[in-house]
Amino acid sequence: MWKIGLGIILFFVLMAVFAPYLAKYPPNRTVSLPYQPPSRQHWLGTDRLGRDIMSQVIHGSRLSLIIGVSTGMLMTLIATGIGMMAGYFGGLLDRILSLLMDIFLVIPGIPLMIVISSYVRVRGPLVVILVIALTSWGSGARVIRSQVLSLKNREFVMASKVIGESDLRVIFFEILPNMLSLVASIFFSSVLYAIIGEASLSFLGLSDVSRITWGTMLYWAQNANALLNGMWYWVFAPGLCIVLLGTSFALLSFSIDEITNPRLRMR
Repeated sequence: MWKIGLGIILFFVLMAVFAPYLAKYPPNRTVSLPYQPPSRQHWLGTDRLGRDIMSQVIHGSRLSLIIGVSTGMLMTLIATGIGMMAGYFGGLLDRILSLLMDIFLVIPGIPLMIVISSYVRVRGPLVVILVIALTSWGSGARVIRSQVLSLKNREFVMASKVIGESDLRVIFFEILPNMLSLVASIFFSSVLYAIIGEASLSFLGLSDVSRITWGTMLYWAQNANALLNGMWYWVFAPGLCIVLLGTSFALLSFSIDEITNPRLRMR
């Protein structure tokens, strides 16, 4: 399962890296008449401005991957930091951080991102990354907290405290190394959520629609009534890429769960 997921990710990474060489045309250049059907020159046809859709799909992989991975890293960092502080220190800090986690868990993620993005006047990839990451870390932090609670009373942690190790050293050199598989699983799940979140915000026009991503391609296709005009390939191509990339990260997340969970490993 993990080989399939890794293979799909490598395919899109290579597509993004070599986009200028794989794309036949520049993504923003008018190269033909608008609304052309698929042909030998334009495998996925052209959009309403006469731009090659295939070239847009290839170049759109760059920004979509950057936003997905960057958001996943930031979400994982926030979730890991808050979850470890809450679980390790306990007391009043744990109650405050747990309350904050519960708030973000109760509020639906996508509607919250839409509301925040609609009030932000500045549009761009950085804003999308921050909005998704700052509103979607609750579930990961809750999982990290529960794992820290089960580890902080183990013998090796107590021995480190007895010999006078500082709290930060215990957290980062004793507890965290034993949670790397869990952190990796949260990262892959976060990237999956970020890809869906970016596509949702871009589809609603709440990001910089002048930048080419798979989400903004869906936005322009919807504005041009692509499905009603029979241009299903304009919607199908970026939608399929989003599904495949999301599936690949989901497969990696499931694979890590099978490796780290003894019950799943036995099955």
